Amino acid sequence: MRSHLIVVACLFLSACGGLPSAVRNVPVKDVPVREASENPNLVAGTSVRWGGLIMNVDNEKNHTLVQVLSYPLNFYGLPEVTKPSQGRFVMKTSEFLDPAVYEKDRQITVAGVLQGDIEVEVGNKTILVPLLAAKAHHLWPVYQNVPSGYGYGPGGYGYGGYGPAPYYWGGSYWPYGW
Repeated sequence: MRSHLIVVACLFLSACGGLPSAVRNVPVKDVPVREASENPNLVAGTSVRWGGLIMNVDNEKNHTLVQVLSYPLNFYGLPEVTKPSQGRFVMKTSEFLDPAVYEKDRQITVAGVLQGDIEVEVGNKTILVPLLAAKAHHLWPVYQNVPSGYGYGPGGYGYGGYGPAPYYWGGSYWPYGW
């Protein structure tokens, strides 16, 4: 039984190679959203990797603008929404992004090049936020917290109450919360 646990643990750990491949291979610099908001022309042309929660998707004729409430990224590139927000930015892509899929409050990670700033409306106020031309982006899957009785996985035995993948473990979804 112990060898089965070791094999399962190795498989899961190998799947945790850090950032998703879509945003991993884009070279970036560490420029915070707040700094880009304060000095958009100074950091224009800089490659960055940011993420957060989608606030709005606006499909134009030739591009899509996605307004994102920014959060720091963890080791896996997942936005840490339990930490304070870093402000907002807009992702621009030539792709059509369906608002039914890229819906409000979905987590997204974007790698791209800063192109100055853009005006967005937040409530009744218009503000300037950094504009990020996306080279790649990753929309994170939605996990549901559904304990399933017993087991390490479907139909397994062992630790009670934490069931099939994605494994829920102590208030977070493995592997993102460890």
